[in-house]
Amino acid sequence: MAFHGWKWLLLKGRQNIFAKAWRSRQGGSSLCSKRCCHWSACKSMDPEVRAFVEENTEVTSSGHFTPEIRLRLLTPQCRFWRENPDLWPYGDPFWGIYWPGGQALSRYILDNPHVVKGRSVLDLGSGCGATAIAAVMSGASQVLANDIDPIAGMAMILNCELNHLNPFPIIIKNIINLEAGNWDLIVLGDMFYDEQLADDLHRWLRECISKQRTEVLIGDPGRHQFLSHSIRSQLHKVIEYSLPKHTRQENNGLTSSTVWSYQPS
Repeated sequence: MAFHGWKWLLLKGRQNIFAKAWRSRQGGSSLCSKRCCHWSACKSMDPEVRAFVEENTEVTSSGHFTPEIRLRLLTPQCRFWRENPDLWPYGDPFWGIYWPGGQALSRYILDNPHVVKGRSVLDLGSGCGATAIAAVMSGASQVLANDIDPIAGMAMILNCELNHLNPFPIIIKNIINLEAGNWDLIVLGDMFYDEQLADDLHRWLRECISKQRTEVLIGDPGRHQFLSHSIRSQLHKVIEYSLPKHTRQENNGLTSSTVWSYQPS
């Protein structure tokens, strides 16, 4: 089965599994305890896993919104684009795809560095880490990337190295519904693919804004689960981008991706 078939599984068949993982992987009671879960430049990566990721991804900066950022991604040149996805020895590699919502957020931050300059930024569901990297490049004072997949954490460190950046802290656990830290800005892309997860995000983000006056930016290409959710009525469109041809072809006919500001009433 080709990887584009696997990607269809990620989009259609396995997204519910991933959503359940976000809902079930709870940590402590507060982000104040996040230090125990941090990855950083000083934490060594398993050399076998690092070698596997390097061998089975391609370094690329083309075909997406942010040619300034080099990333290790799964592409048609990679072995697992062609092989049966069940042979992949780790969890589904959502981090190996540069999803359209993340692309829009990263492009917006790079074009508008004032949005993050001198501010603390949490990148929720960071995946390949592109949006966190864009925030660092644009002058954020503090960046924390979050994902539930430890291999995503490794990929983020490798992607920081590709872009000559010191790796930012990475927290590997589900932090949704935990007590929020005092972040100036939370960014999240492509997270609305399951109704219950969307409900959890809605409640948690609203609490972050209410308690900490946090700003929230959401990137999404207009998936049904996002546009049909009640959160949609509390969003302000910041900017809409036409997707590059390559990204359109890989995303089942989606033609644009939008950055939204979340402003709950």
